[in-house]
Amino acid sequence: MIEGSCCCKAVKFELSAKPSMMGTCHCSRCRKAGASAIVFIRKQDLKWIQGKEHVALYQPEAPYKYGRCFCRICGTSLGEILSQEDSFPIAANALDTEVGLENRFHEFVSEKPAWYEICDDAPQYEGHPPS
Repeated sequence: MIEGSCCCKAVKFELSAKPSMMGTCHCSRCRKAGASAIVFIRKQDLKWIQGKEHVALYQPEAPYKYGRCFCRICGTSLGEILSQEDSFPIAANALDTEVGLENRFHEFVSEKPAWYEICDDAPQYEGHPPS
């Protein structure tokens, strides 16, 4: 079992399976949320332990379409943890259990600030990686 939580522990969840992959998003929204490292999970593997009612959703204006979730008590970024899609990204920082994944891609490098240096060999994409 993989455990996850927010900083204040008001929100807790478990994953019954290891995330399928890890990536890094350099878009301005993910940077502002403080959660550029993301892992992809399946909805069926997510089990809420407590605090789902403490998760708030920020829904952006166009052209962005993906909402960002966070703990309304401590502000910990949780990615798209309220998504109803079959598979979706959550913030890797919310995982308490080591999952043993390496970064597989960098997306939105066109928005990456000049001060941030990418230090791995994972493929880089100007926007979303190709499906």
